[in-house]
This record gives sequence, structure tokens and C-alpha cells, in this order.
Amino acid sequence: MNVMIEIRIHGRGGQGGVTAAELLARAAFKEGKWVQAIPFFGAERRGAPVKAFARISDDPILIRSQVYNPDYVVVLDSTLLDLVDVTEGLKKDGIVIINTNRKPNGIKLRQGRLATVDATAIALELELLVAGLPVLNTIMLGAFARATEEIKLDSVLEVIRQEWKGAAGEKNAKGAYLAYARLVKNW
Repeated sequence: MNVMIEIRIHGRGGQGGVTAAELLARAAFKEGKWVQAIPFFGAERRGAPVKAFARISDDPILIRSQVYNPDYVVVLDSTLLDLVDVTEGLKKDGIVIINTNRKPNGIKLRQGRLATVDATAIALELELLVAGLPVLNTIMLGAFARATEEIKLDSVLEVIRQEWKGAAGEKNAKGAYLAYARLVKNW
């Protein structure tokens, strides 16, 4: 039986949602999975809502489209909850992982299980900034690994360190590790 999981990442232009999808796919590939990462953006500018997608499968992935019925949704910016229905198409037992300082029981979603982590606070704590803005995408990959158990944290840390060498790689990896440790789930 083909087991394929689908992930949708919601963020704003410049937050690294596309890079997060690519790194997630690379981490799963290291574990022997078939993967796919798909950017989805047009002429949006920095700060505009954007989406990216990833698929992870035990078998070759033949579908080539957006993800319409995700198993998992990652939200890099909680202000998007007021603009976008992040649960649209979410599978019955799906999980939504949100970057917020709020606990899961303080957030109402139409459906799905909820996990939260304050990735912004972690980025600020580590001084993990680009152009003065907190880096959230790599941190949220650590949260994804813990919330879903679809990929190992070690695989996430390895691809982060491969993407950014030296101190930058270590800082991004530490952010992912802290998100893994600090994630709060409602199940």
C-alpha cells in the first residue's frame, strides 16, 4: 500500500516557506522516502500570503499539483489565521502546527489537531535574524518533526547544517532543536 503524506505550508513572502518545503523534502529523502517540494507563488511581494507544498511517500510520487487535502499544515505567521482558512481541505485526523505564543487550547480551528510553538521567540532568543526579521522556517521544521513523527529530528538538523555552513547552520539547527523541545500539542 502506498503511504503518501501531503504538507501545506502557509507563510508570508520572505519568510522562507518555499525553503522549508525543500528542506523538509530533503530530510525525508535522507530517510529513504520519495519526496516532492512545490513552490506556489506569483507576483506577491514580501509580506503577502504565500503557500508551498511537500509530499513524502514510500513509493514514487506521480501526482504533480498543489496539495488540496493535506495531512499536515504548517503556519509560519499566525496573523494569517485571520486571512486564510488554513484548515481548508485538511484530512480528518490532520495536524496544524502554528508559530504563535498562544497555547493550542486558546486557538479555535474549524478542524484538526493543533500544535503550537513560539518560533518567533526562539529566533529572537538566538538572534536568528535576516534583514532584522526573525528566521522562522528552519525552526518550524523542528516543530514539524515532533508534531508529526514523519521525519526524524536528526534528519532535519543534518539538512539545515548542509544548507548553511558554520555558525549560521548551527544557529538554525539549534532553533529547530528548541522548537522540537518546546512544541505544545492538544492531543
